[in-house]
Amino acid sequence: MLTTIIYRSHLADEVPVSVLPGMVEKASLLNARHQVTGILLFNGTHFFQILEGPEEGVLDIYGRICADRRHHNVVELMRDYSPSRRFGNHGMELFDLRHHDSGSVLQAVLDRGTSKYRLTYDDRGLQFLRTFVEAREKENYFEVLPADYWDFVPDDNGSPAPAAGVTFRPVVDPLGREVTALEALPDDAPAGLSGVALYEHNLDAVTGAMNRAGRSCPDDIMLYLSILPMTLVYVPEAVSRLVSAIDSAGMVPQQIILGVSETEIISQLEAFSQAVRQLKQAGISLSIDNFGDGSAGLSLLAHVQPDRVRIGAGIVRNIHRSGPRQAVVHAVLRCCSALEINVIAAGIEQPEEWMWLEAAGVTDFQGALFTAEGAAVAWPETREAV
Repeated sequence: MLTTIIYRSHLADEVPVSVLPGMVEKASLLNARHQVTGILLFNGTHFFQILEGPEEGVLDIYGRICADRRHHNVVELMRDYSPSRRFGNHGMELFDLRHHDSGSVLQAVLDRGTSKYRLTYDDRGLQFLRTFVEAREKENYFEVLPADYWDFVPDDNGSPAPAAGVTFRPVVDPLGREVTALEALPDDAPAGLSGVALYEHNLDAVTGAMNRAGRSCPDDIMLYLSILPMTLVYVPEAVSRLVSAIDSAGMVPQQIILGVSETEIISQLEAFSQAVRQLKQAGISLSIDNFGDGSAGLSLLAHVQPDRVRIGAGIVRNIHRSGPRQAVVHAVLRCCSALEINVIAAGIEQPEEWMWLEAAGVTDFQGALFTAEGAAVAWPETREAV
């Protein structure tokens, strides 16, 4: 299978530019042995490369590239398949952009094209190349620090007080060293429940978790609870029962965030939207969770207009290495900024994921990087400061 991978990366600071010709010569020989062709661009700081050839060979070479410490912040921009090569007869050819204007580089690459239909400006690979040459995306190049730059130090004083019978999962602002919300996890439904019985149990579980958590939740902290979206539709007086439970827990509606998952099928959007209006009228905030993982996406965001969205692990995992994931998050952040919707990034496990998202403008996070279940919140500190 003919495979194409396009990536960009950052030359390591300690590596002199003078080593590039030797690197290219060795890489060209390796590529040729794997029947892989490549076009490599360098602008003085960043590399951009198009690799294409048999899938096994391309993946082997790309794996070596990712492990090469002479560069860092390797971001995969495209992985695609095609019926024929775009380029040929070159193990790898280097174009140093410091010695070419953008027009001559683009034409030189076109001249190397071996596609049956010839490369055109509609080709995705060439579009990526053109964008790099014209430096139209440089403001989105977030250069994250190495993971070992940080220590994550538990802070018992900054952790939520435990509550009997409830598990808390904090939402944190790591650089502000602040817990901004506490998520209380309701009990799971017994196996076999469906229909109205499932939704009744879900509402009871949510109100029960609210009651157990309420006494331990500080007045200045939001309490976050997840609920099945159709519970708000199929359970009579669901919103009024939630309001009564909030009062019984000694809280006010303005402290509560109800999260509904985008991955749950909302079969009656108008009825759900009416329930959301009732929530808002009562003072309860709404979050769309697992945002980007489901099929509703921006359509649901436009229809419902929540107070928050929570991006899940399906989007944030390895985001520092994935151009497509970065593009999705950039789009979500721009949209949410225009609508004044707060964004939470959940499922954070790696320092690089947090650093990239923080650089992109996210401030609220959840995940094992900051809070293992039942453990104290761990705040990031630079190793030099420890």
